[in-house]
Amino acid sequence: MVMQRVVPTANTSHEFIGTSLVYRDAPRASGSEIARVSLARFAQFVVAYNIAVIVWGAYVRSTGSGAGCGSRWPLCNGEFLSTTPQTQTAIEFTHRVTSAVSLVLVAILLIWCWRRTAKGDWPRYSAVVAALLLFNEAFLGALLVLGGHVGGLGRSATHALFLCLHFGNTLLLLAALALTASWLSNRDRPLGMVLRPFQMIGMGLGLVSVMVIGMTGSLASLGDTMFPADSLRHAVVQDFSSSSHILLRLRVLHPIAAVIGSIYVLWLLQTFWRKQEHSRWTPFLAVTLAGQIALGAMNVILLAPVWLQMTHLLVAEIFWILLVLASADQLFAIHDSDVPPSRKKSAAANRNLALKTTGHISRRGGPSS
Repeated sequence: MVMQRVVPTANTSHEFIGTSLVYRDAPRASGSEIARVSLARFAQFVVAYNIAVIVWGAYVRSTGSGAGCGSRWPLCNGEFLSTTPQTQTAIEFTHRVTSAVSLVLVAILLIWCWRRTAKGDWPRYSAVVAALLLFNEAFLGALLVLGGHVGGLGRSATHALFLCLHFGNTLLLLAALALTASWLSNRDRPLGMVLRPFQMIGMGLGLVSVMVIGMTGSLASLGDTMFPADSLRHAVVQDFSSSSHILLRLRVLHPIAAVIGSIYVLWLLQTFWRKQEHSRWTPFLAVTLAGQIALGAMNVILLAPVWLQMTHLLVAEIFWILLVLASADQLFAIHDSDVPPSRKKSAAANRNLALKTTGHISRRGGPSS
């Protein structure tokens, strides 16, 4: 004879069918989990897509195609769909289309996060920040075009200033999107500020220094494109000649900023190592740092060909994302060692109570003769 009992609980309804315990709320929980995973994967796709759009934007700059659609924005030469067969027009038009798709994807991510996360969840607010930064990205791009700073490779100081602002905004956008994807993928992980104020200030300055690397790198890339050198010796002479264009003399800032930013990265890696609480991003961060140094040296030796500039930028974006995620692990994540003993005891007591309750239910619902 098989006894069947329904034991009520506070949160979950379940019943025994034969000797199997069936949870009536299981399908609902499973559907919620699937939705959460789908949202996290979509956020990861948005990050990858925006990386591709940024790399293509670098190709637009390196090939001098920024004026391919004239001084009209968002239309291309006054047309909704460009029919001009010129290569530069096709390159710039493709960049505008992919950027528009990026706006749509980030808007979908924002709405999806807002519907699937609760009030106070961090992914909700990081998605809002990402949307605002993307609209600012489009605004800065429009000012470059409408202000006529893209024609002839834009040798004006205004173009250089907007280029720095644009790339700095790009890095902040990637940081917001990457944090959104990471937090959505680890919803069960508690978050909170765990560093002292002076440590937070140091971390902020370190991240800003790495952003300066990217902004000075964009200036160096613009100088390489506008004033190509025929030899390494000629390039070095250009950097230190008083008669050289200001962009060429500013190229030396990039390696200086790279050294300063690398100090912060090494400090972060050393901090994880000392605490023996390695971030999951730490090994990848160390590898990409070495790769960036190698690519930077190749860029100088080979006189910055377009394909190498794009590769350098791609790895730089990946490096920046890994650095932001590793810094977030250091700043926000509450590790097991940070949890007070009283909370650990309370959590252990709750687990023991749950196990006892489950065992009691199983014994009462088991077969008897």
